[in-house]
Amino acid sequence: MLRPLMPKASAVWLIDNTTLSFDQIADFCGLHPLEIQSIADGEVALHMVGFDPVANGQLTIEEIRRCEADPDSRLRMESTEVPLVTRAKGPRYTPVARRQDRPDGIAWLLRNFPNLTDGQVARLVGTTKPTIKAIRERTHWNITNIKPQDPVALGLCTREELQAAIDKANRAAARAATQAERAAARREREAAAERAPAPEEAAPEAEPATDVAVETYETPASDVLPEEHEVPEPVESGEPDGRPFGGGSGGNGG
Repeated sequence: MLRPLMPKASAVWLIDNTTLSFDQIADFCGLHPLEIQSIADGEVALHMVGFDPVANGQLTIEEIRRCEADPDSRLRMESTEVPLVTRAKGPRYTPVARRQDRPDGIAWLLRNFPNLTDGQVARLVGTTKPTIKAIRERTHWNITNIKPQDPVALGLCTREELQAAIDKANRAAARAATQAERAAARREREAAAERAPAPEEAAPEAEPATDVAVETYETPASDVLPEEHEVPEPVESGEPDGRPFGGGSGGNGG
């Protein structure tokens, strides 16, 4: 919810110039009703000058009259189209009254957030890298009087700027750790591959000879005979040579 500029001064003006209830003023200014009552009683902000929210475009007279007529209603702040002013790039301007506090803020950042780079610290508090290095190495000319203090409390930077710088530094540290783990795992795999023995090469299989004639079972070479060799038929006689028993050219003489 939007809050008015200078809430206590706005509450002082609303108490003095309207008949709004304490609850309505407290809700609009973001304060506690008891604090509004203390302002009305003169216990708080006794000499504070009221800040007119109507003249500054935060409220309208019609809105105030509407809430005065209905105590249960709440004030609605007018939407302003004031462009958001962002800080230009470059070194931060530090008021003269705050410049002596910069070494304290630097020491606090170096002690509590070592992940911050020198460039981030320099942008946060508006200093230079040699000054940061001198405080880190304790060679600063006023190192004995430096007391670490929160730069946000010192007014050197805002809480949003500090948190954004811390988040960016943490992301960078996480990325560096992930890359280191991957590099270590890659080195371990390479070392394991170097220690592993080389695989033995398998002997090539002998190819069958294609020039040797292969005999088949149907036509074995040893069972084939030439046509001119004929087997003689057996003779039906008593002697092996074919002559009849008892015969012959000589006979017994007679």
